[in-house]
Amino acid sequence: MIRPATVSDAERIAALWNDMIRDSLATFTTEEKTVSATRQLIQERSDAFWVIDEEGDCDLGFVTYGPFRAGPGYAATVEHTIILGPSAQGRGYGRQLMTHAVAAAAAQGHHVMVAGISSANPAAVAFHRALGFRQTGHMPEVGRKAGQWLDLILMQKTLQAP
Repeated sequence: MIRPATVSDAERIAALWNDMIRDSLATFTTEEKTVSATRQLIQERSDAFWVIDEEGDCDLGFVTYGPFRAGPGYAATVEHTIILGPSAQGRGYGRQLMTHAVAAAAAQGHHVMVAGISSANPAAVAFHRALGFRQTGHMPEVGRKAGQWLDLILMQKTLQAP
C-alpha cells in the first residue's frame, strides 16, 4: 500500500537513504541524512512524499519530489528521489511509487518531472525509460565518489494533467 510519509517514518527513511549513500554510487553525495533533517523534509513535502507500507513495514521504499531548481521560472518542474530497500527490489513497488508520484505531481499542476541518475546505475536508466522518461542530458564526469568520476544522466517526463 502506498501512503503519505509521516514524521514517525523518518528514522526508517533515513536508514534506507543512508544505506544507498554509504553502499552505492547511485548518488554522488557522501553526507548521510539525519533523522531530524528527514523529519523536516517530510513535513515540508507533506503532499509529495510517500512510502510503501506492507503491514506496518515502510522499510520497503519511498518516493519524494521537490523543486528542480530555484526561481519562479522552474516552478512547474520537479525532481524526484526514489529509493527501494533490498527486499522490495523486483516486486513492482518502484513502478507503483513512481506511478503514484507522477500522477500526484501532475494533479498539483507540475509540468515536468526530472530524474538525475548516476551512470553507475544503468538499472535506474532502464527503469525510468520503461516509465516513459526520456534521456535529455548526459554530463560526463561531473560527480566524484569512491575515487571514481561519474557521469550524470538527466531524464525527464512531461506530465499529463488529470
